[in-house]
Amino acid sequence: MKYVHVLVEGQTEEAFLQHVMNPYLFDYGVCLTPKIITTKIVKTGKDFKGGISNYKKIKDDIYRLLGDSSVVAVTTLIDYYGLPDDFPGKGTIQGNNCFDRVSYLEEEFAKNIAKERFIPFLTLHEFEAYLFASPEYLVEAFPGLGSKEKEELIQIEKRFNSPEEINDGKMTHPSMRIERLISTYDKVVNGPMIAKRIGLTTIKERCPHFNKWVSTLTLIGGK
Repeated sequence: MKYVHVLVEGQTEEAFLQHVMNPYLFDYGVCLTPKIITTKIVKTGKDFKGGISNYKKIKDDIYRLLGDSSVVAVTTLIDYYGLPDDFPGKGTIQGNNCFDRVSYLEEEFAKNIAKERFIPFLTLHEFEAYLFASPEYLVEAFPGLGSKEKEELIQIEKRFNSPEEINDGKMTHPSMRIERLISTYDKVVNGPMIAKRIGLTTIKERCPHFNKWVSTLTLIGGK
């Protein structure tokens, strides 16, 4: 088994790796170990974790994880939406579409870290996009949802060629769309559960940028 550390934003992504991605990657001889971004290191007790206010926090954690010689690679599962302003390439971002732009940022990210074992990945545009890979499962998770809200959630997905294209506007990013229609949606509790019901195969089929990352991870195992 080849082990890969994954720097993630929070508990939602941590659970997604453990319960959705790892069962799939085990067959390729790969195990992901999620590590939540440390926002403040303290001398005693547990570190504060989650949230990103500046790029240095990300970089410091990546170098810390790369210091573990027992892993073959370090990668990330960080939202494109809400990246700090000092993130590599953000001030010079270029590309004709979201796929070009996220690839540009990942290339700049890789250049900044400058380590062979580092594999950059940014989620387009955030984790909740994957729940629109099959919005029927999102609707089923909330049986008390009104018919109007159910229909609007399903129609959101139909307006885009891929869930990854659901954009990064302050009022239109994926989680905002869900929270506006489902007041009881809990990112940590509901997100990974719905993603598991949808299944990694469907998410990969509907989300090409995510699929490329997963394909890269499967090659690490050498199977």
